[in-house]
Amino acid sequence: MDVLKLKDKNIVVMGVANERSIAWGAAKKLLEVGANVIFTYRKDRSKAKLEKILEDYQDHKTAIIQCDVNSDESIQNAFKQIGEQFGVIHGIVHSVAFAHAEDLKNRFVETSREGYAFAQDTSAYSLIAVANAARPYMTEGGSIVTMSYLGAERVLEGYNVMGVAKAALEASVRYLAADLGKEGIRVNAISAGAIRTLAAKGVPSFNEALHRYEEVSPLKRNTNKEEVGDMTVVMLSELSRGVTGETIYVDSGYHIMG
Repeated sequence: MDVLKLKDKNIVVMGVANERSIAWGAAKKLLEVGANVIFTYRKDRSKAKLEKILEDYQDHKTAIIQCDVNSDESIQNAFKQIGEQFGVIHGIVHSVAFAHAEDLKNRFVETSREGYAFAQDTSAYSLIAVANAARPYMTEGGSIVTMSYLGAERVLEGYNVMGVAKAALEASVRYLAADLGKEGIRVNAISAGAIRTLAAKGVPSFNEALHRYEEVSPLKRNTNKEEVGDMTVVMLSELSRGVTGETIYVDSGYHIMG
């Protein structure tokens, strides 16, 4: 019995940087359950990495589409292309975030105006723009899942402007959920624990965070992209059909500790 009901569903995955990325953890699980996965990329080097990764998945239905989330025109063109090629979009994994290195390394009070705006645009507003562009093709309802982190609600050293962007992202999840629910579209966030990704390298205190998770979390270990991928599949599937506007934690329980 296919309780997930994701076989042959069209799912867009945004933000696969390499095989260590959280987005790839989700995409791999989606491919394993028989979903058609449409990948978006920003730069040509990301496209080349995706093509290499997907060499082992040539018997699956996939596509790679260019999409710059800082450009409304690029987002609209990408989803128009996806709509024309696949017809209906059943789900989206939004795993896109970025902040300038200096705005993570400097004191938060020194955050530049441009750096603040760029982090917000890339990491939070992009979810709104993507939802709006995808909506005309989500004619059967569907599920949008974005990736957050505990820095959205707690001060974590070195997370700085990205924490503020993630807070805006989680608020956007709630407002989008309220707005799109009447169209049968659910919107949720997954707040993942400390996972070694390309983005994590930019956070100065990341190695300390890894050790803290092992010491403090109820499960006494870190999570990984496979566990986050599993929960992402659940949130895209019929199993979570009654859930929207939520932030789901996959962090070995770390966030509940004082």
